Amino acid sequence: MQDNDPTETAEWLEALNDVLALEGGPERATYLLKTMAEKVAQAGSQVPSAITTPFRNTIKPVEERRMPGDLFMERRIRSLIRWNALAMVMRANDNDEGLGGHISSFSSAATLYDIGFNYFFKGNDNGPGDLIYYQGHSAPGMYARSFLEERLTEEQLDNFRREVGGNGLSSYPHPWLMPDYWQFPTVSMGLGPIQAIYQAHVMKYQQSRELVQHKDRKVWAFLGDGECDEPESLGAIAKAGREHLDNLIFVVNCNLQRLDGPVRGNGKIIQELEGVFRGAGWNVIKVIWGRHWDALLEKDQTGLLKKRMNEVCDGELQNYKANGGAYTREHFFGKYPELLELVSDLSDNDIMYLNRGGHDPYKVYAAYDQAVNQNNGQPTVVLAMTVKGYGMGDSGEAQNETHSLKKLDLESLKKFRDRFAIPISDEELKDVPYYRPAKDSPEMVYMRKRREELGGYIPSRNPDFNALEVPALDDLKSQLKSSGKREISTTMSFVRTLSTLTKDKKIGERVVPIVPDEARTFGMEGMFRQLGIYSSQGQRYTPHDADQIMYYKEDEKGQILEEGINEAGAFSSWLAAATSYSNHGYPMVPFYVFYSMFGFQRIMDLAWAAGDTQARGFLMGATAGRTTLNGEGLQHQDGHSLLMANMIPNCVAYDPTYAYELTVIIQNGLKRMYEDKENCFYYITIENENYHHPEMPVGCEEGIIKGMYLLQKAEQNKAHTVQLMGGGSILREVEEAAAILRKDFDVDADVWSMTSINELRRDGMACDRWNVMNPDQAPKQSYVAEQLEGREGPVICATDYMKSYGEQIAPFIRRQFRVLGTDGFGRSDTRSKLRYHFEVDRYFIVLAALKSLVDEGKLDVSVVVKAAKEFGVSGDKIDPMNC
Repeated sequence: MQDNDPTETAEWLEALNDVLALEGGPERATYLLKTMAEKVAQAGSQVPSAITTPFRNTIKPVEERRMPGDLFMERRIRSLIRWNALAMVMRANDNDEGLGGHISSFSSAATLYDIGFNYFFKGNDNGPGDLIYYQGHSAPGMYARSFLEERLTEEQLDNFRREVGGNGLSSYPHPWLMPDYWQFPTVSMGLGPIQAIYQAHVMKYQQSRELVQHKDRKVWAFLGDGECDEPESLGAIAKAGREHLDNLIFVVNCNLQRLDGPVRGNGKIIQELEGVFRGAGWNVIKVIWGRHWDALLEKDQTGLLKKRMNEVCDGELQNYKANGGAYTREHFFGKYPELLELVSDLSDNDIMYLNRGGHDPYKVYAAYDQAVNQNNGQPTVVLAMTVKGYGMGDSGEAQNETHSLKKLDLESLKKFRDRFAIPISDEELKDVPYYRPAKDSPEMVYMRKRREELGGYIPSRNPDFNALEVPALDDLKSQLKSSGKREISTTMSFVRTLSTLTKDKKIGERVVPIVPDEARTFGMEGMFRQLGIYSSQGQRYTPHDADQIMYYKEDEKGQILEEGINEAGAFSSWLAAATSYSNHGYPMVPFYVFYSMFGFQRIMDLAWAAGDTQARGFLMGATAGRTTLNGEGLQHQDGHSLLMANMIPNCVAYDPTYAYELTVIIQNGLKRMYEDKENCFYYITIENENYHHPEMPVGCEEGIIKGMYLLQKAEQNKAHTVQLMGGGSILREVEEAAAILRKDFDVDADVWSMTSINELRRDGMACDRWNVMNPDQAPKQSYVAEQLEGREGPVICATDYMKSYGEQIAPFIRRQFRVLGTDGFGRSDTRSKLRYHFEVDRYFIVLAALKSLVDEGKLDVSVVVKAAKEFGVSGDKIDPMNC
């Protein structure tokens, strides 16, 4: 915009300078500018968006809190960490296997971590400390520090990425592989940031409910600027601002490069992120320029240096570091003669080492100190500009391919050694040895003292907890009885069980119901008033339904986490609660209830992280099955979540039909996870279809847990017998099919309730493996084979899931086995028509049984032809996979 009246502009600026010169001037100036902006808006003019500040450090040099430690000692330690991290990655690659490893990300972030370790990250020696989401690609730096601290050995460093033998170091932060070390899995881009936000959220929830006193604990999340393009990275930052999560600190390592090239070559990623975070209600602290720039900025009387800083784009900033001091003199300072004069007394080498803020310990310390001690009730993000591959010189510093850099040639290695003053000779250098000073050396003493003052070494994780006393099955006996004349869904049965658990004197306060804006769909609205919906602000309004019994009640002490239309956020809340036992020493029992279709399919990466982080809790896949959610159609109907659940080794998945099955499964899950302390979590499907629920048969509990039990026994008074299997919503169709076979075809049937084909498959695989590994021992038999032993006839299995779900147990059924399932896209229609469409209704089950008997030579094919005609099934019916 052109300035049409420079004189007037100068007068306004002079007046503003007068305000700023007064005591409390900046706050007063902010108020005046806000008031004027409101006045301009009221007049109908467009107000310019002013949510970014000039491309300079947020904290002025005179306002910086001075770093209290020994700068030179810390630089020495940081150099040793850099060396050992590099050595570990190079040694891992110095063989035929080429195991890999990344060094450039840590090289750029070393100072960002070092200042945290020395002054801010609280350890766990005196109770739970800070929670730190380390950037996954920086893992070598954490290992290198732990080596200096004598927590890791040379042998372990040499086993970096050699995870199979049991003494290796995991490639990235993986709690499953290093359960005493890493707290969180973060290397899948974007998962660290969203987990950190909801971790801070759940900690506030615990604090408000007076369950855990977190005091001044902080959640730190380290991420890259390129990582911020992941939807999960920034998708929930508004929640952090809205809920005033002042226990949360993001540190974004802005090295301006992603894996292939610049993050924003033509723009400014730091400015972009500043606007995004500031607009979401965060404190933003920019750490762009190191202290070597301070003298130049003070010396510059023209304002051209500040102007040039604002003008330059990230692609140019990358070029300056990649091409050296002479290039920077010509292309950065050379744009204006006055700037060339400003640096005329600096050599090209001096210009090359004008440092960036993220590599300046004084600047980083000042930023962290302000982030930790700010008291305005906002989360904070530190945007620190660094150089990717810092210290790698010509081999990789600020170059596009630097992310994949895994080793240096000997000459580059010498330069790296000399730059960071590592006491290793040329002769030793070819072996890239590790270096650790003597235990009583000044460096080692200094490191120990710093961590002792902060509460112990990190990363660390405490996987143990005090076992909970969970309710016995008898405490839930009302859900084991018949529903009488009333028809209910398994979802409604679950809500009743959940309500009972929240009232339990031993674990009731630990139960965390979580929903993503679907509580009314699941019939959970009765809990609104009973338990309250957690809100950091309480309820500042009167809900329109306040006169109703089930009104919408928000409360600072609310027990329900209602996370809005946000499955990733709701799951992250579940994950924070499900790992509370290890992060806070306080086990919680989270139940996350969601549309089954929008669970694993939408947030599988987070679900996989739940397995890695050894989560404990229940995922409830509501409205489950391809044909039960009859009015919604293709994008809503789930026929594959159980298969996806089976991809996660420690996810235990069930597909119950009746209330008593569901209740037995939940009680057993509570016992396994919280009393026996097994490392697993549960996925249970529940449906919205109403039907009668019988009383629990005597002695079926073991079968329910193992995955199958005999629900109806063949009468043995018919000409032929078949074995019918069904689970979830299709079990009742199987029961009806058995009745038709008995009545119309003189065929009897055993009916099996298949509560978990996933568990049966795992059992069968374990038996098969044992038999292969122990060929000289009596072979073991799978549970499926045990149950079918001595029973006659072919086996037909029908579920509301893809055929491959039922086919998982085919290897353990050594007879004719036919599987019916719901392959294909879902669609909207009545349940009966959908089950006909997918060929899983009672009539198709009967046809499958009859055809199997024909294949065994026990029936004539005419029986099947006649039955198909009676059922209205023609041979030219369109395959649901092809329509």
